[in-house]
Amino acid sequence: MGSPPSDSSGPSSWSDQPPGHGRPAGPYGPRHGSGPPGPEYPGYGAGPPARLGGRWRRLFAGILDIVIVGIISSPFTYESFDTVWDTREGVFVQIPVQHTLLASVIGFLYYWLLTAFWDGRTVGKRLFGLRVTDVSGRRVGVGQAALRELVAWVLYATCCLGWINLAFILFTSRKQAIHDMAAKTLVVDS
Repeated sequence: MGSPPSDSSGPSSWSDQPPGHGRPAGPYGPRHGSGPPGPEYPGYGAGPPARLGGRWRRLFAGILDIVIVGIISSPFTYESFDTVWDTREGVFVQIPVQHTLLASVIGFLYYWLLTAFWDGRTVGKRLFGLRVTDVSGRRVGVGQAALRELVAWVLYATCCLGWINLAFILFTSRKQAIHDMAAKTLVVDS
């Protein structure tokens, strides 16, 4: 006999279907591995899939973390004066020198250690319901968290590249900044 009639009005394969449509559902939504990857990415291990963290929540979590780092590192950021010879005037002048290296180290350690050892979260990410995972949804390793923060700090210290790094979140499908791509990480809902 012939084959059963096909319904030509709907998608014909998994790749033609929008994410989440037609997948077998578990108690928490679509089961991980039951269809093609969509905008959801797996959470830590075998739990239900985690969704990518929202751009606005990432922004506000980042602002909160910057304020916290500023408060923690402010005693280590100070201004002093250095005396230099002004060749045009022919006199010695004092110029202000901002000392921020120790404050930068404190900021790096804040982001790195909290991301690596506090379930992929900083204080801001925890308050806004976000966490950092690797691209497969597993917990971020110590080296992976260090690479993520090192790339971010180098870009922030290099003129306007920090803004370009953040702008990538707006244009990439997985909402990854350059430092996320370098370390193969995602920011997901917790």
